[in-house]
Amino acid sequence: MSETASFVDPVFLARFGLTRINAIDYFLHPLNPFRTKAKTSNEVLAMQGINIGTLMQWGTGARPGPLSLEQGEDEYRVALARLTGEQYELLPMANNTEGMTPQQMSALFTIRHVHRTSHNNTKVLGIYYILEGVIYKSPTVRGLMKANVTRTLEGLSEACDALSVCARYDPSSGYSWKFDPNDDDDEDEDNTFYSSLQEKRKRRRRQILDNRRPGERTAEEEEGIRASEAIDRILSRISKSDVVVKGKPI
Repeated sequence: MSETASFVDPVFLARFGLTRINAIDYFLHPLNPFRTKAKTSNEVLAMQGINIGTLMQWGTGARPGPLSLEQGEDEYRVALARLTGEQYELLPMANNTEGMTPQQMSALFTIRHVHRTSHNNTKVLGIYYILEGVIYKSPTVRGLMKANVTRTLEGLSEACDALSVCARYDPSSGYSWKFDPNDDDDEDEDNTFYSSLQEKRKRRRRQILDNRRPGERTAEEEEGIRASEAIDRILSRISKSDVVVKGKPI
């Protein structure tokens, strides 16, 4: 089942409302896809007429009623602990509930699905929560990590897209950054820059060879310089193309 699946029964909510007294009954709705198909200890207690509401009204032999909501929940947990098998536990409310209205207190319920083998041994099978009458399954650690990684990758991708249009490439110095979109050079200035760059590279090559004048080089050396100059021209055109300057895809 998808982790984004949910369940709500408007008829139950309109007829009975939703409180901590009947939250377990609402979760055990026959149409709820999250409930287990096995017979639970909650249903065994329900057949005996034991639930949080009846415990609050009549109490138990050791603690006669009427009981408060908190006392009724404690007695219901004690009754579940006497049984084994699959159970649904209504987790206690948060400690800082002072000043909260009944509507706020009934907006969120947390239910834990466990398999009990003894009074003190339980294995958690799942956690669910009811938010404003809608039942959801708590996401797994894998799901949370996947969502966080996805959001992080999306942010990094957007940052790379924003930076890609600011990258500039120069054959002599490599890549550089230009963040001001209004600071683009004119075409004439670009041509002058690349022409002067080629002259500098020619003079540097002559010095690297043996400081001889052009007429004193061998045919192989002249051919190598012409090939190098052709490569420079290709790199210059590439550096001014839309793919590098504007980051457009090929």
